[in-house]
Amino acid sequence: MIRGFFRLVGLLLLAGGFVFMVYDGARFVADNTLRFTRFGQFWNDVHQSSQQAFHAWVEGKAPWLWNSVVRVVLDQPVFAVMGVLGILLMLLFRPRKPLIGYSRN
Repeated sequence: MIRGFFRLVGLLLLAGGFVFMVYDGARFVADNTLRFTRFGQFWNDVHQSSQQAFHAWVEGKAPWLWNSVVRVVLDQPVFAVMGVLGILLMLLFRPRKPLIGYSRN
């Protein structure tokens, strides 16, 4: 059941990544300038205080982690971050292959 839930979350993230790819593509057609929506900007638009709280938490636990890892992820396009997370969840929680010749009991 938990596996199915995480696969559903992965599928929703993958769909969200596709939506943002279409959104950025439509913006490119309208403006003739290639601008991607950054993940940090999207997170800031959705819930600014949670991003600030996450920044404070990461700075408290491992200050080097913010500039080297988290900042890089926040500067990536939304469709790439959501797509990669969705694919990872779909692959990690895929159904097990059936065993041949004996049961799992």
